[in-house]
Amino acid sequence: MTRAIVLGSGVAGLCVAAELVARGCEVTVRDPAPRPGPHGCSWWAGGMLAPICEGAVAEEPVVRLGQMAADWWARQGVTVERRGTVVVTLGRDRRELDSFARRIAGHERLDAAGLAALEPDLAGRFDRALHVTGEAHLDPRAALVHLRDRLQQEGVTFVAEAGGPEGLTFDCRGLAARDALPDLRGVKGEMAVLHSTDIRLDRPVRLLHPRFPLYVVPRPDGLFMLGATQIESDDRRRSVRSVLELLSAAYALHPAFGEAELVEIGVDARPAFPDNLPRIVRRGETIYVNGLFRHGFLLAPALARMAVEAGVEGSKPEFWHEYHG
Repeated sequence: MTRAIVLGSGVAGLCVAAELVARGCEVTVRDPAPRPGPHGCSWWAGGMLAPICEGAVAEEPVVRLGQMAADWWARQGVTVERRGTVVVTLGRDRRELDSFARRIAGHERLDAAGLAALEPDLAGRFDRALHVTGEAHLDPRAALVHLRDRLQQEGVTFVAEAGGPEGLTFDCRGLAARDALPDLRGVKGEMAVLHSTDIRLDRPVRLLHPRFPLYVVPRPDGLFMLGATQIESDDRRRSVRSVLELLSAAYALHPAFGEAELVEIGVDARPAFPDNLPRIVRRGETIYVNGLFRHGFLLAPALARMAVEAGVEGSKPEFWHEYHG
């Protein structure tokens, strides 16, 4: 039986562990934190499995490989909501919607009546919208907890320590791996969680704006996740300006958010390489899986499969990077 060590228990590490278990490997996951929580970048994710919308600005592999994510998460027993994404824009930014529509496929155009039928609480607020039908979303925190618990039940050993490489090792430490991957950088993302019983949304809504685009992701029990800023910095301090922009955009989407309870403000730094695409790097028996940028839950399943195939079967997958730094 192949034995493997996974360093890091964020979304990348847990997906790698799941792929190893699926191949009958004996797996140990090492992470100083024993459970998923606010110490990890994955905790602050939006949970949108939205490869088509991401394709408006992301590279082709993000769209292609991201389309596998919803099925993968569902196979793990995670609840995946397959209701698509709604995209809207304020009247003064109408051209943003047309430009966005030209850059993506797989959407239908809605007039005011069509939007009202799909999302009744947005009735009368927008005269046009897009419905990107082939997208999904999940609750990332629930997904992390579920996957970790399931892996433990299937025999994965979780050790609450950092540890180091030992035999076949998959390094999924995010920004902590800059000691080995010096061109890895942090991209700051801030988010907020609101609670409101005055508005209901059944699917993620993207509000396009040339300066501060917003997405709102519904979660159970009247919670809504607002995100997310994208700032070239690994500074993890919360900024008043970013939070004000998020809350102002949410209020523009629907005034009910002005009376919502502000439950949480979060910030972390996403690990990214210069081209904003992930990499799989091998050095000896250690395989680094990193650089998921803003696509953690979307790309981690595909990247994990590729990394495990490289480690167990010796293949050279997509995103393979010959590192010479």
